[in-house]
Amino acid sequence: MTYSTKTCCKINLGLNVVERRPDGYHNLETIFYPVPLFDEISISEGVDEDTLTLGGRPLEGDVNDNLVLRAVRQLRAEGFAVPPLNIDLKKIIPSGAGLGGGSSDAACMVRSISRLYGLPLSEAQMQETVGKLGADCPFFINPHPLFAEGIGDVFTPIDLSLKGWYLLLVKPDVFVSTREAYAGVHPHRPPHSLLETATLPVGQWEGRMVNDFEKSIFANHPLLAEIKDELYRQGAAYASMSGSGSTIFGLFRSRPDCEALFSEHFTFVCLLD
Repeated sequence: MTYSTKTCCKINLGLNVVERRPDGYHNLETIFYPVPLFDEISISEGVDEDTLTLGGRPLEGDVNDNLVLRAVRQLRAEGFAVPPLNIDLKKIIPSGAGLGGGSSDAACMVRSISRLYGLPLSEAQMQETVGKLGADCPFFINPHPLFAEGIGDVFTPIDLSLKGWYLLLVKPDVFVSTREAYAGVHPHRPPHSLLETATLPVGQWEGRMVNDFEKSIFANHPLLAEIKDELYRQGAAYASMSGSGSTIFGLFRSRPDCEALFSEHFTFVCLLD
């Protein structure tokens, strides 16, 4: 028997790096918002060992280090009897995009295995388990709009809806490493609170809701700045880079008809609900 499911991604509505911590990490503030662009995962029982078959968009790196397999191993390390699994992962969400695709896949595995094998895990316990694999992984256990603090792992639900807005994602073939992103940022307290800005109409977010990574990353990768500027020229009410990845997104009141301008890049358009 095969169990198949889908798992979404997210965008960051603004991101402020507020201070450097004594442990070398950074405290930040951001808003996670779920996006209906999905990876597809199928699970069936194996024989001797776990197998992971990848399809869809290519992934770099050692397949054995994929977050999907690490999630299975984490559950076993916590004492749960999970049998060998055959896993098929079809990647639709681009990697290195600031969309949390890998984190979403890991959370999906914990949710799915818990459901399949009746593991006695509450939502909070699943979040704790998957949080050991990445700061934003817990968001995907039950994705809904959240204000994130700390290293991106302290969540507060917020009353924010973008229902009726069109979202356009543009992901060029540009790689931004986490090290590069943080090397160019200067921690500071923002002049405008993300939470306060999120209560304003979307058309008032520009200049108030910012991603602190943009300044240095755009200097190193001017194509990203060009894409953001073009989204505004095409009528976006708000545009930003997502997280520390290389996806630029725009929010539009009506369906954008400018996809052809970005035909050489990965693009995705949806109506948010």
